[in-house]
Amino acid sequence: MSDWTLDRTFDSPSGEVRWDVLGPEHAPPVVLVHGTPFSSYVWRGIARGLAQDHRVYVWDLPGYGASAQYAGQDVSLGAQGRVLAELLGHWGLTEPAVAAHDFGGCVALRAHLLHGARYRRLALVDPVALSPWGSPAYRLLGGRAEVFGELSPDLHRALVREYVGSASHRGLHPAVLDRLVAPWCSEAGQPAFYRQITQNDQRFTDEIQHRYGELELPVLVCWGAEDTWIPVARGHELAGMIPGAELRLIDGAGHLVQEDAPAELTAALTRFLRTAP
Repeated sequence: MSDWTLDRTFDSPSGEVRWDVLGPEHAPPVVLVHGTPFSSYVWRGIARGLAQDHRVYVWDLPGYGASAQYAGQDVSLGAQGRVLAELLGHWGLTEPAVAAHDFGGCVALRAHLLHGARYRRLALVDPVALSPWGSPAYRLLGGRAEVFGELSPDLHRALVREYVGSASHRGLHPAVLDRLVAPWCSEAGQPAFYRQITQNDQRFTDEIQHRYGELELPVLVCWGAEDTWIPVARGHELAGMIPGAELRLIDGAGHLVQEDAPAELTAALTRFLRTAP
């Protein structure tokens, strides 16, 4: 599959963050935030599409993808929200548009509501934002991390492949699945996979969920109509909590909308980003 590398670095309190930027230097900025257990790689096609008319910032969250992984690392949603706010300062972005997927939605919301990050507009794609959350598999892995962490590398890889693959409704291309799984299958990656699950729980959305009515910016909620990780009913609920939010359902897409329906998601985001405030 197409190459995807992040050549720039930022030293965050949670370790080195790898990032890059695409598109014309003076175009309107857009920041893309991935979720778990993914990386910026899931945004590659959408990023390149948006970069025709925008300055697109992509990054791997600490503990994910090409960014740092190490024992004792704070990769909680609390830490990630602070890192995003710090990155915006590092990039010199005062009010970019932001598109965030899965628990990247929580990261973006926490950065805005708790850490003063300002956005021009916000797109939330199948976000982790409402309680209760965490699939049965996610809760099992987090609750037994010390057991699963002792799996042989081959068994661990098989588990991660099945887990990541279940995010897609249409099925992932084998090369895409390999790329998404690879960061979790190194010597540092295997414990990092269970670390990030163990550190995250519902309290990180409980701290902000009651404040969604305070959002005073254009918000688009996109949802894969076939999402089995987070039911589409949550999309309706979330859009109803945010003043003026638009809900866009994407047929034939599961939780990993970027892979299941990249053209449809790119079109929805392009239209949203071009809409006058």
